[in-house]
Amino acid sequence: MKVLVTGGAGYIGSVTAHLLIEKGHQVVVLDDLSTGHLDAIPEGAEFIEGSILDPEVVARSLSEVVAVMHFAGKSLVGESMANPELYWNVNRDGSATLIEGMKRANVKRIVFSSSAATYGEPTRTPIDESDPTVPTNVYGETKLAVEKLLAAEKVFSSISLRYFNVAGALVTDDLVVGERHDPETHLFPNALKSARGTDPVELTLHGDDWPTPDGTGVRDYVHVVDLAEAHIKALHLLSGQGDISISGHVAVNLGSGSGYSVREVISAVEEVLGAKATVKVGPRRAGDPAVLVAGIARAGQLLGWRPTRGLIEMVESAALL
Repeated sequence: MKVLVTGGAGYIGSVTAHLLIEKGHQVVVLDDLSTGHLDAIPEGAEFIEGSILDPEVVARSLSEVVAVMHFAGKSLVGESMANPELYWNVNRDGSATLIEGMKRANVKRIVFSSSAATYGEPTRTPIDESDPTVPTNVYGETKLAVEKLLAAEKVFSSISLRYFNVAGALVTDDLVVGERHDPETHLFPNALKSARGTDPVELTLHGDDWPTPDGTGVRDYVHVVDLAEAHIKALHLLSGQGDISISGHVAVNLGSGSGYSVREVISAVEEVLGAKATVKVGPRRAGDPAVLVAGIARAGQLLGWRPTRGLIEMVESAALL
């Protein structure tokens, strides 16, 4: 099928675009390249440079498309709190423009790249899709707002994939596609930099006295290729390929279902590189939970999906970047 991938020059969007082409789909990538990379777009994809805020660009991108994968948007929690107007504009208003364009083009299927930030403070572990959605930051609020926009479109079939943390890279014989953020805020690439002795040389643990087995926070990480495969399974489900049919909107968690502590991630990096990271212990951050893990039963039931790649595979592939 012909699929529009918004944000297809970004980390997760580009990996998903590569896999879509590998599986025989036609791909149109819409990206403004504000944070994406032109060389991450797969060969064979049609590329349209522009913003989801531009109705004319959106309309052109949707020509002959039968489904949308929506990754485009801003994704830094701290930036969202410092500049909330930007996040409401790009994430919610841009998504609204995309949805209006889909309605005009009669495109009724969309997989939305949502976030565990829609939940806010967890009320239990693991987090279930039926748990309260009370975001504690603007980023999470905007993601939830887009989910509500999709749910209001009764003729749409839509799936919002709420994932927690993503790591790793797509590795083939001739390319590696992975994280390239500036500034880089994620643990895996920064731990790799520290162990290699490049900037940042020193990693800060935000507390080592949490009520967890090793005292550091536990977070749910999933390999980017597993994540991309889940998006494609969601697309196939919306397209009627399977025993389950979806009408309306449904949210689905994606994650490992168990999680890894910060120290476990650092130890895995040190094992893969054969070098020690430089680590210091800082104070806990306000609002950080000790454990944040996804309940992934619904992903298994609806998508037939479970992650197949573990922590070492995430580090090994990320280390090739």
